[in-house]
Amino acid sequence: ILNELSTIGETNIRRAYGNWKKSELKGWEEQLHEHAIRPMQQFDYSKGKNASDMAMIIDALDLLYTDRPDAFGIVSSDSDFTPMVMHLRAKGAAVYGFGSRKTPEPFVNACSRFLFLDEMQAQGEADHDAPERPQRLRRTGAELRQDKKLVTLLLNAVRAAEDDEGWSRVNEVRQQIGNQASFDQRNYGYSTLTKLLAATDLFELIDEGTSHVSVREKPVRERRGATTRPGVLTRFWC
Repeated sequence: ILNELSTIGETNIRRAYGNWKKSELKGWEEQLHEHAIRPMQQFDYSKGKNASDMAMIIDALDLLYTDRPDAFGIVSSDSDFTPMVMHLRAKGAAVYGFGSRKTPEPFVNACSRFLFLDEMQAQGEADHDAPERPQRLRRTGAELRQDKKLVTLLLNAVRAAEDDEGWSRVNEVRQQIGNQASFDQRNYGYSTLTKLLAATDLFELIDEGTSHVSVREKPVRERRGATTRPGVLTRFWC
């Protein structure tokens, strides 16, 4: 998580919230020291209630109006943080979320970008050549095309960014996606948006490998798995 945040900027304030007197949190002590994370003690005032969430919300709002950081990183799968995230973003701060696949969609979508920790773990294991560990394989082109929500998001972004010749710069497509949803191509197993677009087989790309890479929709008949509508003649000879 800290490595990921370092690609965005400098992480100056690092805090972890919990009742550190609980035995189940004992194993975190070494990790906190190693990564210079400040443990924020929060007692449980009543049985079965976790006061740490409320303490974190209060501190986040305090930071927003005092230190005014450019961005917040939140590690949680709890949708109760959704209103706070929406408020932080409304005040101009970016919010980067990290959580499990079970994270409720409203919380995921509220963040500027949300990364699933199981995907990050699988990628890290792959990078360290550890085939004996379970890894989530990247989604195939067929699986991507079956994801109607993803396809709609990509098509709308490409169309919104296209120039007079029908081509869209991938950087502009990424901006369009960011305006519509919390999105990170690594959640689908791809290191770059360009590779994800290519894998769907819904788009043509030019200038790949350069900063000018552009994309446009393929005609429906050229897409993999495309079928011709009954009664429509698409090719004839005379």
